[in-house]
Amino acid sequence: MARYKLDETDHQILDLLIDDTRTPFTEIAKQLEISAGTVHVRVRKMEELGIIKGSTLTVDYERLGYTFIAYVGIFLERNHQAQFVLERLEEIPFVTVAHITSGQYNIFCKIRARDTKHAKEVIYMIDDIQGVARSETMISMEESINDKRRLLHKAFRELQ
Repeated sequence: MARYKLDETDHQILDLLIDDTRTPFTEIAKQLEISAGTVHVRVRKMEELGIIKGSTLTVDYERLGYTFIAYVGIFLERNHQAQFVLERLEEIPFVTVAHITSGQYNIFCKIRARDTKHAKEVIYMIDDIQGVARSETMISMEESINDKRRLLHKAFRELQ
């Protein structure tokens, strides 16, 4: 994949959007002393190039009552069942992340639940998926780092 060349204005726009995706283009323009139209054109260009893919909503899961986090390593009966199992995992809204992995597990996923009882129900849903041989669960005691902004600032700066 070709690396795109961004100029300093693009980097400044990205830095502001990484820190707060809801920053209005008019505010970005004011901070950077450029027109809002320029910000709009630059952002649209980065979207067309695939550098920016929408924006995300950050929620406080604790306020929503989903304080229990666990990671589930899934062993498949057969490797070729991975896509089928991933499609079934997508049907479980409490599975928030899933990866096909190398190493010990065929699939590794993150779940969010209200409490241990609810987590047990979610894990049973996962274990009941056709093709899942068994799973292993690790309970998260505390989420210490969850900040992709640091990586985004660094990665976008490397697009010089």
